[in-house]
Amino acid sequence: MAKKSKKMQDALKKVDSNKAYAVADAIALAKDTNIAKFDATVEVAYRLNVDPKKADQQIRGAVVLPNGTGKTQSVLVFAKGEKAKEAEAAGADYVGDADMVQKIQQGWFDFDVVVATPDMMAEVGKLGRVLGPKGLMPNPKTGTVTMDVTKAINEVKAGKVTYRVDKAGNIHVPIGKVSFDDAKLIENFQTIHDVMVKAKPAATKGTYMKNLVVTTTFGPGVKIDVASI
Repeated sequence: MAKKSKKMQDALKKVDSNKAYAVADAIALAKDTNIAKFDATVEVAYRLNVDPKKADQQIRGAVVLPNGTGKTQSVLVFAKGEKAKEAEAAGADYVGDADMVQKIQQGWFDFDVVVATPDMMAEVGKLGRVLGPKGLMPNPKTGTVTMDVTKAINEVKAGKVTYRVDKAGNIHVPIGKVSFDDAKLIENFQTIHDVMVKAKPAATKGTYMKNLVVTTTFGPGVKIDVASI
C-alpha cells in the first residue's frame, strides 16, 4: 500500500470518516483539506442504487452550473455551410467536417467538448472508437448533437458539465475550483443535486443515494449528509 504524504495525513486528521456533514460544512472542509499547490477542482461523487445495465436506469445528461466550473473549455464543432459559419460566430475554437475527422484519426485531441449537427453524425461516427472511451462522443442527451450550435457553444462556455453513471453506479461531477467562494460552490452543488434527485429511475427501490462525497483533486473525501439537503 502506498505511503500517504505528511500533508495527506494531516488533511485526513481533520476529517471524521464516520461522520456525514451538512453541505456547507462538507464543502468548507474539502477546501480546507486541499493539498494541491494549484487551483484544484472540487468534485462531488454519488454512489447510486441503480443498475446501469438496464436501459431505464442509465442516468446521463448535462447541466449548466450557475457559477461555471472555473475552467475555460475548448469546443470543436462538426458542421458544414451556414452552420459552420454560425459556429465560428458563436465562438467555437475549432470548426470543420471531414478534415477534422482525419485530423483526429491522426491523433489530434486539443479540445474538451465536441458538438455536431445531426447531418454530420455519419462522419463523426467514424471516430466512435477514439472519442467514445474519452467521453467526447457527441450525444443528443447532453445537447451536443443539435442544429442549435450557438446555444450548445454558449452553454459549454458558460460552465456546462456532463454526467453519466458508470458500471458501478457512481457519478462524478465537478462543481468548481478551490478558489471559488463557498456560496458559489454550494449553489453549483445544489444545481447538480436537484438534477440527480429528478433523475431517480422509477424502478429504483429503497435508498436511492447510498453515498455522497465531496473532494478536491488530491484531497480526502468528505461525506455529505444527504438527509440534510
